[in-house]
Amino acid sequence: MLFSVVTVTFNSGETLKRTINSLLSQTISDFEFIVVDGKSSDNTVDIIKSYEQDFEEKNIRFTWVSEKDTGIYDAFNKAIKLAKGSWISFLGSDDYYLDNALEKYKNEIEKQPNELDFIHSIVKVEESKIIKDRWVWKDFRKSMNIAHVGAFHNKNYFKKFGIYNTDYEIAGDYELLLRSKENLKTHWFNAVTAIMAPDGVSNSQIKKVYLETTKAKIESGKINHVIAKLYYFKWMFKYKVKTILNVIIR
Repeated sequence: MLFSVVTVTFNSGETLKRTINSLLSQTISDFEFIVVDGKSSDNTVDIIKSYEQDFEEKNIRFTWVSEKDTGIYDAFNKAIKLAKGSWISFLGSDDYYLDNALEKYKNEIEKQPNELDFIHSIVKVEESKIIKDRWVWKDFRKSMNIAHVGAFHNKNYFKKFGIYNTDYEIAGDYELLLRSKENLKTHWFNAVTAIMAPDGVSNSQIKKVYLETTKAKIESGKINHVIAKLYYFKWMFKYKVKTILNVIIR
Protein backbone atom coordinates (compact mmCIF):
# COMPACT_ATOMS: atom_id res chain seq x y z
CA MET A 1 0.00 0.00 0.00
CA LEU A 2 1.35 3.41 -0.95
CA PHE A 3 -0.35 5.95 1.33
CA SER A 4 -1.79 6.11 4.84
CA VAL A 5 -3.82 9.28 5.43
CA VAL A 6 -4.43 10.03 9.11
CA THR A 7 -7.08 12.32 10.56
CA VAL A 8 -7.29 13.00 14.30
CA THR A 9 -10.68 14.07 15.62
CA PHE A 10 -12.27 15.42 18.76
CA ASN A 11 -15.78 16.86 18.52
CA SER A 12 -15.20 17.48 14.80
CA GLY A 13 -18.79 16.93 13.70
CA GLU A 14 -19.13 20.29 11.97
CA THR A 15 -16.21 19.83 9.55
CA LEU A 16 -15.40 16.12 9.33
CA LYS A 17 -17.70 15.24 6.42
CA ARG A 18 -15.85 17.58 4.07
CA THR A 19 -12.53 16.03 5.10
CA ILE A 20 -13.77 12.47 4.56
CA ASN A 21 -15.46 13.29 1.27
CA SER A 22 -12.18 14.68 -0.02
CA LEU A 23 -10.64 11.22 0.48
CA LEU A 24 -13.50 9.46 -1.25
CA SER A 25 -13.14 11.84 -4.21
CA GLN A 26 -9.50 10.94 -4.89
CA THR A 27 -8.59 9.72 -8.36
CA ILE A 28 -6.56 6.78 -6.98
CA SER A 29 -7.46 4.14 -4.41
CA ASP A 30 -4.01 2.90 -3.40
CA PHE A 31 -4.32 4.30 0.11
CA GLU A 32 -5.91 3.75 3.49
CA PHE A 33 -7.70 6.21 5.72
CA ILE A 34 -7.16 6.11 9.49
CA VAL A 35 -9.25 8.15 11.93
CA VAL A 36 -8.15 8.39 15.56
CA ASP A 37 -10.87 9.97 17.66
CA GLY A 38 -10.29 11.23 21.19
CA LYS A 39 -13.63 9.98 22.56
CA SER A 40 -15.77 12.74 21.10
CA SER A 41 -19.00 13.74 22.84
CA ASP A 42 -20.75 15.14 19.75
CA ASN A 43 -21.80 13.29 16.57
CA THR A 44 -18.24 12.70 15.31
CA VAL A 45 -18.26 8.93 15.85
CA ASP A 46 -21.67 8.60 14.18
CA ILE A 47 -20.28 10.43 11.14
CA ILE A 48 -17.23 8.16 11.05
CA LYS A 49 -19.40 5.03 11.19
CA SER A 50 -21.69 6.32 8.45
CA TYR A 51 -18.81 6.25 5.94
CA GLU A 52 -17.68 2.66 6.49
CA GLN A 53 -19.68 1.30 3.57
CA ASP A 54 -18.52 4.07 1.23
CA PHE A 55 -14.89 3.13 1.76
CA GLU A 56 -15.68 -0.56 1.46
CA GLU A 57 -17.42 0.00 -1.89
CA LYS A 58 -14.34 1.83 -3.20
CA ASN A 59 -12.07 -0.91 -1.84
CA ILE A 60 -10.21 1.58 0.35
CA ARG A 61 -9.03 0.36 3.74
CA PHE A 62 -10.75 2.37 6.47
CA THR A 63 -9.70 2.04 10.12
CA TRP A 64 -10.91 4.05 13.06
CA VAL A 65 -10.64 4.04 16.84
CA SER A 66 -12.31 6.20 19.47
CA GLU A 67 -10.65 6.36 22.87
CA LYS A 68 -9.13 8.87 25.25
CA ASP A 69 -5.70 10.23 24.36
CA THR A 70 -3.31 12.77 25.83
CA GLY A 71 -3.31 15.08 22.81
CA ILE A 72 -2.72 15.39 19.08
CA TYR A 73 0.69 13.72 19.05
CA ASP A 74 -0.44 10.79 21.17
CA ALA A 75 -3.18 10.26 18.58
CA PHE A 76 -0.66 10.60 15.73
CA ASN A 77 1.53 7.94 17.34
CA LYS A 78 -1.40 5.55 17.60
CA ALA A 79 -2.06 6.06 13.90
CA ILE A 80 1.58 5.45 12.94
CA LYS A 81 1.41 2.06 14.66
CA LEU A 82 -1.75 1.22 12.70
CA ALA A 83 -0.48 2.49 9.34
CA LYS A 84 0.19 0.01 6.54
CA GLY A 85 1.26 2.53 3.90
CA SER A 86 4.79 3.42 2.85
CA TRP A 87 3.97 7.12 3.18
CA ILE A 88 1.98 8.76 5.98
CA SER A 89 0.18 12.11 5.98
CA PHE A 90 -1.75 13.94 8.70
CA LEU A 91 -4.85 15.71 7.42
CA GLY A 92 -6.71 17.90 9.93
CA SER A 93 -10.38 17.23 10.60
CA ASP A 94 -11.20 20.70 9.27
CA ASP A 95 -8.83 20.48 6.28
CA TYR A 96 -9.32 18.68 2.97
CA TYR A 97 -7.51 17.46 -0.13
CA LEU A 98 -8.21 18.55 -3.66
CA ASP A 99 -9.57 15.74 -5.84
CA ASN A 100 -6.31 14.73 -7.51
CA ALA A 101 -3.95 15.39 -4.59
CA LEU A 102 -2.91 11.80 -3.92
CA GLU A 103 -2.36 11.09 -7.60
CA LYS A 104 -0.03 14.08 -7.78
CA TYR A 105 1.93 12.83 -4.78
CA LYS A 106 2.15 9.35 -6.28
CA ASN A 107 3.47 10.70 -9.57
CA GLU A 108 6.08 12.86 -7.85
CA ILE A 109 7.31 10.02 -5.62
CA GLU A 110 7.63 7.65 -8.58
CA LYS A 111 9.79 10.19 -10.45
CA GLN A 112 12.38 10.46 -7.66
CA PRO A 113 15.65 8.55 -8.26
CA ASN A 114 16.41 8.16 -4.55
CA GLU A 115 14.35 7.47 -1.43
CA LEU A 116 12.95 10.56 0.25
CA ASP A 117 12.13 11.24 3.89
CA PHE A 118 9.54 13.92 3.22
CA ILE A 119 7.61 15.32 0.28
CA HIS A 120 5.53 18.49 0.34
CA SER A 121 3.61 20.85 -1.92
CA ILE A 122 1.56 24.05 -1.84
CA VAL A 123 -1.25 24.50 0.68
CA LYS A 124 -3.96 27.12 0.48
CA VAL A 125 -5.34 28.55 3.74
CA GLU A 126 -9.01 28.99 2.81
CA GLU A 127 -9.19 32.17 0.69
CA SER A 128 -6.53 34.23 2.41
CA LYS A 129 -3.05 32.74 2.13
CA ILE A 130 -0.80 30.41 0.17
CA ILE A 131 1.96 28.39 1.90
CA LYS A 132 4.54 27.37 -0.68
CA ASP A 133 7.97 27.62 0.95
CA ARG A 134 10.40 24.83 0.14
CA TRP A 135 12.25 23.01 2.91
CA VAL A 136 15.71 24.53 3.33
CA TRP A 137 17.62 23.61 6.48
CA LYS A 138 19.04 27.07 7.28
CA ASP A 139 15.52 28.51 7.14
CA PHE A 140 13.66 25.59 8.68
CA ARG A 141 15.80 25.48 11.81
CA LYS A 142 14.73 29.11 12.41
CA SER A 143 11.00 28.58 11.90
CA MET A 144 8.34 26.07 10.81
CA ASN A 145 7.81 27.57 7.36
CA ILE A 146 6.16 24.63 5.61
CA ALA A 147 2.63 23.26 5.93
CA HIS A 148 2.30 19.93 7.74
CA VAL A 149 -1.08 19.39 6.04
CA GLY A 150 0.45 19.40 2.55
CA ALA A 151 3.09 16.75 3.24
CA PHE A 152 3.77 13.03 3.35
CA HIS A 153 6.35 11.38 5.60
CA ASN A 154 8.20 8.25 4.58
CA LYS A 155 7.31 5.58 7.14
CA ASN A 156 11.00 4.70 7.37
CA TYR A 157 11.66 8.16 8.80
CA PHE A 158 9.75 7.19 11.94
CA LYS A 159 11.81 4.01 12.18
CA LYS A 160 15.04 6.00 11.99
CA PHE A 161 14.17 8.98 14.17
CA GLY A 162 11.29 7.83 16.35
CA ILE A 163 7.67 8.89 16.70
CA TYR A 164 6.21 12.17 17.98
CA ASN A 165 7.34 13.54 21.33
CA THR A 166 4.15 13.88 23.38
CA ASP A 167 5.78 16.48 25.63
CA TYR A 168 4.86 18.89 22.83
CA GLU A 169 1.25 19.99 22.42
CA ILE A 170 1.51 22.06 19.21
CA ALA A 171 5.02 21.98 17.71
CA GLY A 172 5.67 18.24 17.75
CA ASP A 173 5.59 18.02 13.95
CA TYR A 174 8.31 20.68 13.77
CA GLU A 175 10.44 18.96 16.41
CA LEU A 176 10.19 15.62 14.63
CA LEU A 177 11.58 17.02 11.36
CA LEU A 178 14.38 18.85 13.18
CA ARG A 179 15.81 15.55 14.43
CA SER A 180 17.46 14.66 11.13
CA LYS A 181 19.10 18.10 10.91
CA GLU A 182 20.37 19.02 7.44
CA ASN A 183 20.25 15.38 6.36
CA LEU A 184 16.48 15.40 5.77
CA LYS A 185 15.87 14.26 2.18
CA THR A 186 12.98 16.31 0.82
CA HIS A 187 11.16 17.08 -2.40
CA TRP A 188 8.79 19.96 -3.11
CA PHE A 189 6.50 20.22 -6.10
CA ASN A 190 4.59 23.15 -7.50
CA ALA A 191 0.93 22.21 -7.02
CA VAL A 192 -1.84 23.03 -4.55
CA THR A 193 -2.92 19.76 -2.95
CA ALA A 194 -4.78 20.74 0.22
CA ILE A 195 -6.96 23.45 1.73
CA MET A 196 -6.24 24.25 5.36
CA ALA A 197 -8.63 25.87 7.82
CA PRO A 198 -7.37 29.25 9.15
CA ASP A 199 -8.35 28.65 12.77
CA GLY A 200 -6.32 25.61 13.76
CA VAL A 201 -4.79 24.95 17.18
CA SER A 202 -1.48 26.63 16.33
CA ASN A 203 -3.19 29.82 15.15
CA SER A 204 -5.21 30.18 18.36
CA GLN A 205 -2.26 29.74 20.75
CA ILE A 206 0.50 31.82 19.19
CA LYS A 207 2.56 32.34 22.35
CA LYS A 208 2.60 28.60 23.08
CA VAL A 209 3.62 27.95 19.46
CA TYR A 210 6.61 30.26 19.79
CA LEU A 211 7.60 28.80 23.15
CA GLU A 212 7.41 25.22 21.88
CA THR A 213 9.23 25.93 18.62
CA THR A 214 11.96 27.66 20.63
CA LYS A 215 12.28 24.55 22.80
CA ALA A 216 12.46 22.37 19.67
CA LYS A 217 15.17 24.54 18.12
CA ILE A 218 17.32 24.21 21.22
CA GLU A 219 16.73 20.51 21.91
CA SER A 220 16.55 19.04 18.39
CA GLY A 221 17.74 21.81 16.07
CA LYS A 222 20.82 22.40 18.21
CA ILE A 223 20.50 26.17 17.94
CA ASN A 224 22.31 28.15 20.64
CA HIS A 225 19.98 28.89 23.56
CA VAL A 226 20.56 32.65 23.42
CA ILE A 227 20.00 32.83 19.65
CA ALA A 228 16.81 30.78 19.95
CA LYS A 229 15.50 33.17 22.60
CA LEU A 230 16.31 36.15 20.40
CA TYR A 231 14.25 34.59 17.61
CA TYR A 232 11.41 34.14 20.10
CA PHE A 233 11.37 37.79 21.19
CA LYS A 234 11.69 38.96 17.59
CA TRP A 235 8.63 36.93 16.49
CA MET A 236 6.58 37.96 19.52
CA PHE A 237 7.36 41.61 18.83
CA LYS A 238 6.33 41.25 15.16
CA TYR A 239 3.13 39.44 16.14
CA LYS A 240 2.12 42.14 18.64
CA VAL A 241 2.85 44.94 16.17
CA LYS A 242 0.79 43.14 13.52
CA THR A 243 -2.08 42.68 15.99
CA ILE A 244 -2.06 46.39 16.92
CA LEU A 245 -1.98 47.43 13.26
CA ASN A 246 -4.92 45.17 12.45
CA VAL A 247 -6.95 46.82 15.23
CA ILE A 248 -6.05 50.32 13.98
CA ILE A 249 -6.95 49.46 10.35
CA ARG A 250 -10.33 48.12 11.39
